[in-house]
Formats: sequence, structure tokens, C-alpha cells
Amino acid sequence: MIFKDKTVVITGGSEGVGAAAARLFAEAGANIMLVARSRKNLDTIADELRDKTRVKVFAMDVTDVDACADMLKKAAFEFGGIHILVNNAGYHARGNVENVDAAELARIIDVNLRAPIMLSRMVIPYLRDSEEGVIINVGSMAGRTPVPGSTTYAASKAGLRSFSIALGEELRETGIKIGLVSPGPVDTGFIMADLDKTADITLSQPMSTAEEVAQTILDLCGNNQREVAIPRVTGFLTTINYLFPWIGRLLRPTLEKKGARAKARLKAEQKKSNGE
Repeated sequence: MIFKDKTVVITGGSEGVGAAAARLFAEAGANIMLVARSRKNLDTIADELRDKTRVKVFAMDVTDVDACADMLKKAAFEFGGIHILVNNAGYHARGNVENVDAAELARIIDVNLRAPIMLSRMVIPYLRDSEEGVIINVGSMAGRTPVPGSTTYAASKAGLRSFSIALGEELRETGIKIGLVSPGPVDTGFIMADLDKTADITLSQPMSTAEEVAQTILDLCGNNQREVAIPRVTGFLTTINYLFPWIGRLLRPTLEKKGARAKARLKAEQKKSNGE
């Protein structure tokens, strides 16, 4: 897909995967609408990209439906249309369900599932007017195989996966593509700032970089795939676990030990880099 002069809306665009995707889209000549809660962080990324392409920012909470509508109107007005929506914003409150505040559980669902559903619904009319309309939802391996300690997060990402597949069928004849990127652990603050609460089994899998996930997002915009699991080996394991849960239970103790070792190594590296 040729991105030059296309308009891309990226939620969660001020850091991590969202910022990495913005850099790649900007290098390819796309117009960028960056969305996140922190105006300061958005401006930092926007200033970095403005020598490459046209960039606008919109500071908002993706759970605010009225703000979402205003943001899409601004993007279409500033750039003359919208071609790609990347639903990347995410939220997690780790811990067993009974130990996590009810408001936190609700926010996980609101940010990870309700917001992408509403944004997708609202952007469809804009995409219908585009020659090549695309919605990319950033899911998770947790949405392919539920992870204890991330129960509600896993439920939200499983719901997003189901929504993406079903919406793709609804829009099959419209020319609008729905894609889903399902990464395993990613080396961003989303995990690295919360290592102690991250499930050991999560860290048993190879960790991707934000840039690798971002490149997968760009690639998915222009190919015939509906979902890409990254890394592939973890995608294979989640499929096996889904089809044969008893295998997952059998492997869990070994994977948890492997993840615990990886967590200890990562924490040691963090301390070293912090000069502790």
C-alpha cells in the first residue's frame, strides 16, 4: 500500500508502539493524527516528525465518545479525509480479579474494547469515502489464550479479536480492510514499568520491539492477511493451547519457570542501567 498523502489516525500515539508506528508512517509520507491523553508527550513526538510530514495532535481520552467524534472531524478537515485508523491505545491493571479495583476492571474494558468499537463505527463513513480504507486493531496474545493475573485484560483483547474478525466480514464487500496485530510481550513501558506484576508466563515468550510491531502494522495495511501474531512461535503456541488446553496446563510450570528467569534478568538489567 502506498502511504504518501494518506491520513493515518493513531490512538496511544505518544509512546511505545503508537509512536513507533507514527515514525514509520511519517517516513512513508502519510499525514498523521496523533491521539493520546498527554498533550506534552504528543507534542514531543509531533515535533520530531514535522520535518518529514504533516502532523496534528489531539489530546483526549479514547473512552470519551464526543471527543472521538471531534477528533475524527478535525483529522478529516485538516487533511481532507481519513484512510487508516490504528486502534492502539491500551490499558492494564494487573492482578487477580478479586484484588483489582472494580473501576480499574471497567476501565480495561472501556479502553481496550469499547473505545475501538466506537472509533471503528465512527470512522467507517470517512473510510467509505477513501480509495483504500483500513482499520488496524492492536490486540494481544492474551486475547488468543487467556492469562491468569490478566483475566480482564485477556477478555478485552479476546473481545477485540472477535470484533475485528466479525467486522471484517460485515465490511468485506466495501473495500474497507480490518486487520488485527496480536503481539506477545513488547519491550515498552507497558510491561517494563510493571515487571513485578507481569505474569511470569508472559515473559517466557520472546519479546518484540515496538518497531517490530509497528512494522507489522504497516505491512498488514497492504497485504491480504487479517491477523498477524508476533512473534510467530508464540502465535503457534497460543493456537495449540486454545485447541488443546490440557497441553497448555502441562507446559505451564515449565513456562512459568522460564518466565521467572527472564523476569529476574530483566530486573537486573534495569537496575544496572539505572546505576543501582
